[in-house]
Amino acid sequence: MGNFLIVGGTSGIGKSITDNLIETGNNVITFSRNTSEIVHSAIQHIIWDASNPEVPTIDFDHLDGIVYCPGTINLKPFHRYTDEEILQEFTVNTLGAVRILRHMLPLLKKSTSPSVVLFSTVAVQTGMPFHANISMAKGAIEGLTRSLAAEWAPLIRVNAIAPSLTQTPLAEKLTSTPEKIEASAKRHPLQKIGTPQNIADAVLFLLSDKSAWMTGQIVHIDGGMGSLKTL
Repeated sequence: MGNFLIVGGTSGIGKSITDNLIETGNNVITFSRNTSEIVHSAIQHIIWDASNPEVPTIDFDHLDGIVYCPGTINLKPFHRYTDEEILQEFTVNTLGAVRILRHMLPLLKKSTSPSVVLFSTVAVQTGMPFHANISMAKGAIEGLTRSLAAEWAPLIRVNAIAPSLTQTPLAEKLTSTPEKIEASAKRHPLQKIGTPQNIADAVLFLLSDKSAWMTGQIVHIDGGMGSLKTL
């Protein structure tokens, strides 16, 4: 049994992670900007928006793991991004993670084998049109992952997952019809888009001692999009 903080833990990938941690007997605190629909005695929920610089204090005396899930999908031509949109995307995707980790570091240090999991995107490694804003923000996450993994070794492991399109509420505009799903699936070598559980399984591995010899890694769970080109 462990203590885990899942930021963005009430929807999409975050909810799948939370559900799986509860099913395996762990204690979980979730942060999200919405009221939690998850009802379980092992869960505490705190309303917190990723753009809020004030991070809540939690009851746990230590943390065995933190997963930072908040993200954005705001795709459009580069010249149409305003400074405000760029800063907002950076705040939600990157600065929010920085604030959480800085605030929770003392609790991580009290665990015997703590693990942090952050989220990048396949669009950092694979250049994609209309992805400049999110690629900048998530590229910073990849740099943060490697830097903190080096700085916090050997006690705290830090890894990130870089998914491709996954069927979540965040991606609803891109997956709202069977036709859109089919078109997106065909762009992936595995001919399908991801599910929240696909990503949650990888997160649970990174949180567990099964990945005890992994840190500073960007794990691509992307249907082959980031590394393969089929004929």
